[in-house]
Amino acid sequence: MVDDSDLMVFSDEDSELLIFEEETIKNSDAKLPTKHKTWKILVVDDDAEIHAVTKLALSSMSAFDRPLEIISAMSALDAQQQLYDNPDTAIILLDVVMETEHAGLEFAEYIREELKNPLVRIILRTGQPGQAPEHEVIARYDINDYKEKTELTTQKLYSAVYTALRTYQNLCQLEESRVGLLKVLDATANIFEMRSLERFAQGVLEQASALLFNSFDILYLNTAGIASASDEDKQIILAATENNIDLVGQDPREVLDKTINQSIQNTLKAKKTVITKDEFMGYLRTPSGTEAVIYIQTEMPIDHPDRSLIELFFRNVTLGMENIYLRQDVEASQQELVYMLADAVETRSNETGNHVKRVGEYSYQLGLLAGMSENDAETLRNAAPLHDIGKIGIPDAILNKPAKLTPEERLVMNSHAKQGARLLASSDRHLLKMASIIAGQHHERWDGRGYPYGLRGEDIHIYGRIVCLTDIFDALLSKRCYKPAWGREKVTAYIKEESGALFDPRLATLLLDNLEIFFKIRTSLPDNE
Repeated sequence: MVDDSDLMVFSDEDSELLIFEEETIKNSDAKLPTKHKTWKILVVDDDAEIHAVTKLALSSMSAFDRPLEIISAMSALDAQQQLYDNPDTAIILLDVVMETEHAGLEFAEYIREELKNPLVRIILRTGQPGQAPEHEVIARYDINDYKEKTELTTQKLYSAVYTALRTYQNLCQLEESRVGLLKVLDATANIFEMRSLERFAQGVLEQASALLFNSFDILYLNTAGIASASDEDKQIILAATENNIDLVGQDPREVLDKTINQSIQNTLKAKKTVITKDEFMGYLRTPSGTEAVIYIQTEMPIDHPDRSLIELFFRNVTLGMENIYLRQDVEASQQELVYMLADAVETRSNETGNHVKRVGEYSYQLGLLAGMSENDAETLRNAAPLHDIGKIGIPDAILNKPAKLTPEERLVMNSHAKQGARLLASSDRHLLKMASIIAGQHHERWDGRGYPYGLRGEDIHIYGRIVCLTDIFDALLSKRCYKPAWGREKVTAYIKEESGALFDPRLATLLLDNLEIFFKIRTSLPDNE
């Protein structure tokens, strides 16, 4: 049973519901609950009695529901190490004269100039005020308070420390807000680059988790019909990170805590964000009506700055989510048209429509393996099925001839590459421009003996080289009017033999090293007899 988790839900009446789950963070990088923190006070003085008196005076003090932790350093050098070990030190009670007459001032300069730490409050304590005039010290060394040891009674020390802690707390909150806003801007920019709803939702959840905490194990769930949320609704875990991989394919209602599912349904029903001391249930609704919920359950409190940042982040990503839905609708329509056109060509040549779909999927995977960007690989997936679009101009008698073609017929057949490139070249759309390159170059050979242009090596566009390999890989495994289907071993041997001749050797190696990926695609898209 998975509990103490983070979930994200996307739903509308006509689309899939995605739920994203993460277990509560329990590593050492997590933010501790406020009640477990202390205010660290570093006392830097070469007089042991000063340390004892300071500890005694502050022993019972607490501020803003947090106790004080006194850290001692007998020299400026020792203080540097203590500050390194305790970078969250809030106040430094600093003596001026220690191992040298100006050791304390040099340490203050080190803090501000070398460590670039403007947050820690420095209270200078000196028994010889004449050696360090107050106005000069405060101006030059960015000292926050200046006290003579003789005037520091217990009450005045208490007041000085309390005032410094309030200032330190306010400065930290301002800094956290500044850093948080930068994170929001960066996170929003990152996820807006994602094109699929699944990747977008993954990015939203990971970035939201980073804003609130540091890292999570994430689980992705898929279901349908959230509007009714009845027992008949099909629900299945779509994907998972390594720690939860065993949950993939299961019904989330059987493996997730019931209270989590109930919280999600309640939030969708209430249509508003709910924040408690240990739960965050953020509700989003896009202009088109798509709803989203992110559920975070944690053992640590979510403070107000974090709440504000995460709510700002969600407001920003709402538009991105809407754009993803619109883009997916456009791309789905575009892909459907591509498949319909490619299927029409394949049907004329008595080949199955799934051939072009497989070539698209092969090309997408090979493009990623070759280092292509996700966006380019996605476009390649949609453009590759149009590789033989030029066959629409080839006569049936030649296209479906079971016997060997005559030299004249071969010239006609080979003309489909130029015809396809010319047909698609007039479009300004990136997808069709890529398809034009593929149609014109997928019969070129690495050794320069291909057609229609006789291009060699890397003069052949990477799109053409990829589809040349994936098209032939699938064609060899398939039955054709002029040949039977080849077996796996024979196809593998042929690709090895033609690597560096017909095929780009690097691409051939990538395919052969990852054969299971490509055979899995072939199994998922079988030919229709």
